[in-house]
Amino acid sequence: MGTALLLLSVYLACAVEAVEALTIVLAAGVTRGWRPALQGVAAGLLLLGAVVAALGPALTVLPLKTLRLVVGGLLLTFGLQWLRKAILRASGDKDLRDEAAAYRRQVAAAARVTSSKKPFVDDWYAFTLSFKGVVLEGLEVAFIALTFGANQHGVALAALAAVAAVLTVAAAGVVLKAPLARVPENTMKFAVGVMLTGFGIFWGAAGAGAEWPGGDAALPVIVAYVLAVAATAVWVLRRRRAVWAG
Repeated sequence: MGTALLLLSVYLACAVEAVEALTIVLAAGVTRGWRPALQGVAAGLLLLGAVVAALGPALTVLPLKTLRLVVGGLLLTFGLQWLRKAILRASGDKDLRDEAAAYRRQVAAAARVTSSKKPFVDDWYAFTLSFKGVVLEGLEVAFIALTFGANQHGVALAALAAVAAVLTVAAAGVVLKAPLARVPENTMKFAVGVMLTGFGIFWGAAGAGAEWPGGDAALPVIVAYVLAVAATAVWVLRRRRAVWAG
């Protein structure tokens, strides 16, 4: 169960960020040209690969309790950030992410910028736009995949889930040649936030010396509890909005 939740968490987190990166790359490619946009993608992936190669072995040499404490803290940081935004979006207190609108904004911004040629790059703006999109959206996922994988001694499995998500989103983008506006991105972010927070609580407490009743069997219960708390928060915020509106 723990391994299945791990793979699902990494896959969903990577898919969400890949959808957002795809929107940026599509805007750069359609508006400015595909060659510099894809060069930026390649450079961004190389940088992410270097980060994973450098940090992966460093995490695996930490003592298990220290590793779990560090991993738990990182996952709680990421998870609560994702969950807070997801709760606000689900309650109506924050606008839902709209990939179609984000794509139109990126296209409009790209169309206003004049071309600037650099060595080996025909359009520097398209290159940097794609590069930053891939790196900024990918770094968080890289850390999530590394921390999950290192703690479960399954970096290869976590990396496989991340690669599978990227390939799925990339293939969909190539086929549709449009941003993936119909992907239930906000629901996926809610699920990822719940799972990351659950794993963070579980591993952080274990790293601090706590022993969960039932061992790993406690993890699904913790995730269910976080989901219940998040759903309750959404209900409370919706009720508050309804009262204020009335």
